[in-house]
Amino acid sequence: MPPLEVWQKVLVKDKFLEKDIHAEIGCIACHGGQPDVDDKDAAHEGMMKKVGANPAQTCGKCHVDYGQRAQTNIHRLQTGYIDQLSKRGGDFSDPAFVTAYTNHCTACHADCSDCHVSRPSALGGGLLSGHRFKKTASIWLTCGGCHGARIADEYKGHHEGIPPDIHWEKEGMLCSDCHTDDAAYHDGSHGGSRYDDPTAPTCTQCHDDVRDGDGIEQHDANHLKQLACQTCHAAGEYKSCFGCHTGVDDKGIKYFTTEPSQMTFKIGRNPLQGPERPWDWVLLRHAPTNPDLFAFYGEGLLPDFDQVPTWKYTTPHNMQRITPQNRTCNSCHGQEDLFLTEKDVAPEERAANAPVIVPLEDIPQPVEEGSHE
Repeated sequence: MPPLEVWQKVLVKDKFLEKDIHAEIGCIACHGGQPDVDDKDAAHEGMMKKVGANPAQTCGKCHVDYGQRAQTNIHRLQTGYIDQLSKRGGDFSDPAFVTAYTNHCTACHADCSDCHVSRPSALGGGLLSGHRFKKTASIWLTCGGCHGARIADEYKGHHEGIPPDIHWEKEGMLCSDCHTDDAAYHDGSHGGSRYDDPTAPTCTQCHDDVRDGDGIEQHDANHLKQLACQTCHAAGEYKSCFGCHTGVDDKGIKYFTTEPSQMTFKIGRNPLQGPERPWDWVLLRHAPTNPDLFAFYGEGLLPDFDQVPTWKYTTPHNMQRITPQNRTCNSCHGQEDLFLTEKDVAPEERAANAPVIVPLEDIPQPVEEGSHE
């Protein structure tokens, strides 16, 4: 999506004044500043450019419940980033590490205004529609703006040769049909990644008839116990990112560079196995991290890098009923290339990924079978 021109980012259109209830409140009530002065600098004294950055003092004055929940929201606090970097040895009391994290990771932080009035920074920022507030966030400009390169493109079938998700193709379902307010606003008290969120949607919330004996041969007790739904029903490859380097250029401008992304499909051992995700086999996606991620800011800032795999648990959004790997039993059984084996992992990352790599002898063997078209 092309970035907005500078003037478009800040233009407050007449329709905002005519149709949005926030226009009645006035600019100063939200943004601060000084009334009844003619001097520009004096008028802007104390002004907040981004109101949503402090929701309790701004949006939360009227939207009390949402303001309170936003204070500890996972989108705002980035508990997933903090959790993963901490497990890799990141020290949030180390000024060098905090500088690196603040310079590069917090760009993905999202507050009230990032969803309801502004385009995300990943799209270059700017207003959604002349400062008009969206009660329901714009699905493709906000959700898709941050989660677009992977999830939105998968969901809408933008990857060549891979169909869109059946929930989009057949039903036109939007993000909010599964990811409700509870998920979007949850408080992050679990302290972990989005997969630790108890309000996150699951397939069986809708597909509650999936069970052993439901008439589908592959839905036997063994498969349902051992395989996450996406392992069988992801329609094809999905995007993985293999490296990211951060720094500051000679003009003091922060930057990050990434290696070209690749389309991958890899079944591996479940790195997040537990009561909510009991399966042995899940899909894995490579995250864009490496031991030198913050090397510009100091040596050894991620001393325990190998404590967390770089091939991560993933839930692609390209579901179909019949897929290349479930068309027949032997479309999966005996297919070494579908599984994350040692040859797929860079030598310097094998220690980190030992829990998810599949030994060749553990790959399911071919069986006598028929098609389940």
